[in-house]
Amino acid sequence: MKTSRNNLRLHRKKRIRAKVKGDSKTPRLAIFRSLKGISVQVIDDTKGATLVFGSLKEIKNAGNNLEGAKKLGILIAKKCVEKKISAVVYDRSGYKYHGKVKALAEGAREGGLKF
Repeated sequence: MKTSRNNLRLHRKKRIRAKVKGDSKTPRLAIFRSLKGISVQVIDDTKGATLVFGSLKEIKNAGNNLEGAKKLGILIAKKCVEKKISAVVYDRSGYKYHGKVKALAEGAREGGLKF
């Protein structure tokens, strides 16, 4: 029986999460892609709390494409700077680092976050 793409991604996600931990100084920036959009959370794993959240629904005239992902990265960076978060650990959640995932990371770097 063939394993589904999503099950393979979840397996990669477990491997990544075993290595990537977020704390109060450098929280974890975790992304989730779906067919309809992208959502991002900045999480403090020691407390188990979400510090910042953003999705494409918050941005007007942003489609589920590279430009929208970059705008979302900039928005998340602005929200993090407001909460005095300057550095994060990037958790790509098992997705390949290309396309929207890469554009989001570049937008966050442009906005002032350090990975």
